[in-house]
Amino acid sequence: MEKRLQEAQLYKEEGNQRYREGKYRDAVSRYHRALLQLRCLDPSLPSPIPNLGPQGPALTPEQENVLHTTQTDCYNNLAACLLQMEPVNYERVREYSQKVLERQPDNAKALYRAGVAFFHLQDYDQARHYLMAAVNRQPKGE
Repeated sequence: MEKRLQEAQLYKEEGNQRYREGKYRDAVSRYHRALLQLRCLDPSLPSPIPNLGPQGPALTPEQENVLHTTQTDCYNNLAACLLQMEPVNYERVREYSQKVLERQPDNAKALYRAGVAFFHLQDYDQARHYLMAAVNRQPKGE
């Protein structure tokens, strides 16, 4: 269990490095690998094989925090990558941003990315809602 958490964090860091290098497709691949490492550990997801013992390993509160933080970071970073790639898949940007916002409703980056996605999906009311929320949560001076 601890090994999977560490592997996921390593993949996330590799994804961050690829993003900084402008290698967005490689970054996306690393973030997806990180999420796959975490999938079987997430107690909020149903077991892929029902009625086969416990739903998954028991996580300490610290491990669960690492799991959720890493998942949230990966989804946020995936949305950032997709906005840099042509053609932009705005449906996915919206989906990933909303996954972040489920856990972190005040995440300014996710609010902004959701707003951009809704704008390009021509849902202007939602775009305005998310973009205004992003502006209100943006740290002063940025």
